[in-house]
Amino acid sequence: MALRYIDLFAGLGGFHLAMKRLGHRCVFASELKDDLRKLYKINFPYTQIYGDITAIPVEQIPPHDILCAGFPCQPFSQAGKQQGFNDEKHRGNLFDNICTIIDYRRPRYILLENVSNLLGHDEGRTWATIRQRLDDLDYEVPEPAILSPHEFGIPQHRKRIYIVAADRRRGGIGDFTFPEKQRIATDIRTVIDENETHYVKIKADTRHQMEVWQDFIDQCVAHNQPIPRFPIWAMEFGATYDYTTAPAFQSARSLRQTLGKLGQPITGRTVAECLEQIPVYSQTGKDVTFPKWKISYIRQNRDFYNRNREWLDDWIETVRDFENSHLKMEWNCGPNTTPTLDDKIIQFRASGIRVKLPNFSPALNLVGTQVPILPWIQLPPRTVEPGEPDRGRYMTVKEAAKLQGMGDLKFKNRTFALAQSRCYEALGNAVNVDIVQMIAERLLPANE
Repeated sequence: MALRYIDLFAGLGGFHLAMKRLGHRCVFASELKDDLRKLYKINFPYTQIYGDITAIPVEQIPPHDILCAGFPCQPFSQAGKQQGFNDEKHRGNLFDNICTIIDYRRPRYILLENVSNLLGHDEGRTWATIRQRLDDLDYEVPEPAILSPHEFGIPQHRKRIYIVAADRRRGGIGDFTFPEKQRIATDIRTVIDENETHYVKIKADTRHQMEVWQDFIDQCVAHNQPIPRFPIWAMEFGATYDYTTAPAFQSARSLRQTLGKLGQPITGRTVAECLEQIPVYSQTGKDVTFPKWKISYIRQNRDFYNRNREWLDDWIETVRDFENSHLKMEWNCGPNTTPTLDDKIIQFRASGIRVKLPNFSPALNLVGTQVPILPWIQLPPRTVEPGEPDRGRYMTVKEAAKLQGMGDLKFKNRTFALAQSRCYEALGNAVNVDIVQMIAERLLPANE
């Protein structure tokens, strides 16, 4: 039997796609951002989509059996300020709107998605509040599940929390259980189309940075040095500033007696000027003592330099002009793999260059500049200009959409096209269609 559902904070329509596959009918959708509403109309022309949910009187929302919502995750995300319900932009309080709709329309089922950090946010109080609110509305709420596509054979690592609830007045949750995680090998190549001609080329500067880090790996191998398993912070190579006490709490005189970023002398007249000459992550004046993890990373990098300064001193000269984020590299491939970047997935992140095996993609990031690089792909000859490299490109929008179960989604028509950076951003914020479908298949028939 087809059930009616509403799609709140709809984005690209991940809930819509999942429910449509199961034969259910969308009777209402809302999305704040105008460009995403335009795209929603292209993909779901028979669904009326509205804007700001807080501006829509609850009585105008039609009756429905299922409420679906991927409510804004930024207030709870580790990448944000983690303000939760106290979010300065009031995004955390949008859960109040969800509860108002639930109270007024009493859907039989509720299906919510958010970042996994929500479960532990504010020492668990945020989740406790959500659960209590739903319980007060007389809904049965089982323990939520934190699931990632790679745990179900989908080549993407993207942990999210999934929350379900069912009206106690109509039988509650029944014998519902979340899908069981599976041990299935994944391979990013299953979503890659090597014949794709609509791709973003790798800039010359980026290729140069990859070559320099490949040289670092080659030097490790040549000198019988394992590639470090800890994050490589090249800014610490040659540095001697004291980090047992945060430099912001030291005197300019004591700092001037040491070496800063990449082993350069610290020459500032004031503490503020001295701080500009040490690694950016050590400039903070928040606490007198750094966290243990930061102390550990600094120590490990300095120890590595002291063991390998014979060749690292020359290598350092090749990175002096790099941006801070390009002076960091994480080798997330383990020791038993080929010591090369050419067959790995590479992601240029604000926190550094991340290298991982091509078994599954890292989580699609909200920032389009952090799209995974696939160095091994042979580019179609007709897309390569004379003298250009013929291998390596970024993951395409279509491939990223496949990772989210949105392979058939349209990103444009004759009158409108979503900007490519916005495509990546929206995909990074989207709900995974395949996981929602698996959960809904278990939830919705439970009490029929």
